[in-house]
Amino acid sequence: MNKKIIAALSGGVDSAVTALLLQNEGYDVSGVTLIMCPGTEKEADDARVLCEKLGLPHTIRDCREEFKNSIMRGFAESYAKGDTPNPCVECNPKIKLGMLINMAKDAGFCGVATGHYANCKYSEKYGRKVISQASDPKKDQSYVLWKLSPSQVEYLVFPLGTYQKDETRTIAHEHGFSSAGKKDSQDICFINGDYADFVEDFLGTRFAPGEFVTEDGKVLGTHKGIIRYTTGQRKGLGLSLPAPLYVKSKDFADNRVILCPEDGLYTTTVTVRDVNFQAFDKTGADMNFKAFVKLRYSARAAYADVFYNAQNDKLDLTFDEPQRAATPGQSAVLYDEDGVLLGGGIICG
Repeated sequence: MNKKIIAALSGGVDSAVTALLLQNEGYDVSGVTLIMCPGTEKEADDARVLCEKLGLPHTIRDCREEFKNSIMRGFAESYAKGDTPNPCVECNPKIKLGMLINMAKDAGFCGVATGHYANCKYSEKYGRKVISQASDPKKDQSYVLWKLSPSQVEYLVFPLGTYQKDETRTIAHEHGFSSAGKKDSQDICFINGDYADFVEDFLGTRFAPGEFVTEDGKVLGTHKGIIRYTTGQRKGLGLSLPAPLYVKSKDFADNRVILCPEDGLYTTTVTVRDVNFQAFDKTGADMNFKAFVKLRYSARAAYADVFYNAQNDKLDLTFDEPQRAATPGQSAVLYDEDGVLLGGGIICG
């Protein structure tokens, strides 16, 4: 049996413990670190030191140019069009996991292991390997993995799927890993500061002030650039209002940000584009089924009727209960009753 496997090493505690667990399970582990963002060379050096400690070979691949041209540019251009994208969703299939899976295939390795908190194993129900939610709901990262293809999923190993974060840190402390006390990364890896400033600097474009308006067109004040606001936002509007108002939508044609009371943020219907199914295939025919759906990373999954329109390759979601602030550009991710990741898409309406 082929036990040669790539461990994706970021220099953090999760990937360090992942490598250790694989080694203890008898895998022939090779550590690989992808340098994706400027200023992450220190993380690569931490990964190298870990590999020396564990006696593992270590490879560093510089993919900053690919990351910039694909993920950073895609994020900036999407933001500039009015979406609020999650770059991790794009990075996983294209760079972070996609590149490592291609490396594993080329070298004849059996798979790629990462420190994601998710599970990945063969399902009798679906007749293939599937991703499912982690045992630790607070750390579950399956949401950002929906865009991986079924063939990519076949190569994945997630050793931390059944672990609690505290357990991971305990293991790291017991083995003297320098990463044991490292804080978790909380934000987009290539942005330090304001998202809108990054977008304007990256694209070399400035977004002019415009009007805040109510749904019936009443002007309430001046905004500082339309990309500086996202659906559901209340704080930071810079307005003195008799009652709280929230961003409902953005009108790029007229450079207006539309505000509404909080109850105006709720909807029971959401449309989704760029659909990808993992647990089953598109058949070329319409599909109608029930699923639990998360409309953002930290949201609670909500029960919905899912209609897949094969003609326009979109999902129409109808929720049992109204959902707050469905945001264009964010991901709608589908799960079954057992937490299996069925697939997902990008919210567009």
